[in-house]
Amino acid sequence: MAEHPPEGPDPSSIPELPPDQGGPVELSRTSRIFRRAFEIAVGPARRVTDPHLYQKISLAAFLAWVGLGADGLSSSAYGPEAAFHALGENTFLAIPLAILTAFTVVVIATSYMRIIERFPAGGGGYVVATKLLGPIAGLVSGTALLVDYVLTIAISLASCSESVFSLFGPELQPLRMTFTFMLLVSLTLLNLRGVRESVAVISPIFLIFVLSHVSTIVAGIALNFGQVPMEVNHLREQSSLAVHATGWIPLIMLLFRR
Repeated sequence: MAEHPPEGPDPSSIPELPPDQGGPVELSRTSRIFRRAFEIAVGPARRVTDPHLYQKISLAAFLAWVGLGADGLSSSAYGPEAAFHALGENTFLAIPLAILTAFTVVVIATSYMRIIERFPAGGGGYVVATKLLGPIAGLVSGTALLVDYVLTIAISLASCSESVFSLFGPELQPLRMTFTFMLLVSLTLLNLRGVRESVAVISPIFLIFVLSHVSTIVAGIALNFGQVPMEVNHLREQSSLAVHATGWIPLIMLLFRR
C-alpha cells in the first residue's frame, strides 16, 4: 500500500504576517498613482531570471550600429567648429586638420571593429581592459567612462541648446536653461526605459543627421572641386611662411591644441 505524504496545513488557516514582519504592504492611493506613473515613464520592471531577457534587450545589427555610432557622431556637431576656432588666424591649417580628424575617426572605427571581433557577446572599455590588462586597468577604464559620459552629455546638451536658441532673438534666451534641463530629463527617462527603446527613438534622428552631413560634404566638394589646386598652393605657401616664422613644433602643437 503506497504511503502518502502527510498533508500540510490549510493555507487559509495560516495567519498573515503584519507589514513590519515581512507581510504584504498595502499601498496608499497616492503611492499607487506614483508607481503607475513611474512604470509609464520608464517601463515595467524586468526580471533578471527571465530566460528570454537577452532576446528582449538585444539589438538588431542596424540598431546596434546606431547605438554605437550615436556617441561619436554627437561630437561632430560641435567638435569641428571648436577645432577650427582654435586655429585662430591660421585658417590655412583647416585642410590638414580635417584630414587628421578623418584619420582619427578611421582609427577609432578600426578599434571598434577589432573589439567586436574579440568580444562578440558584448563588452565596453571596462570589460575589455579588465580581461586584457587586468582589474586595475579595468577600474581606471570604468572611472574614465563615467567621467566621459557626464562630459559628453553636458557638452552635447549645451551645444544643442546653443544651436537651437541661436535661431531666436534675445527675448527667448532666458528659456535656454529650462530647455536644456528638459532635454536632460527626457534623455534620462529615455535611457531608463532600456537600450532598445532609446535606440529606436534616436534612429530617425541618426539617419537624418548622417544623410544631411553626407549630402552637404558631397555637394561642397562637387561645387568647389575646381578650386582644389588653388587651395593646395595656398596651403603650401602659408605653411612655408609659418614654418619659417615659428618652426614645425609650434605648428604641429597648434593642430593638436583641440
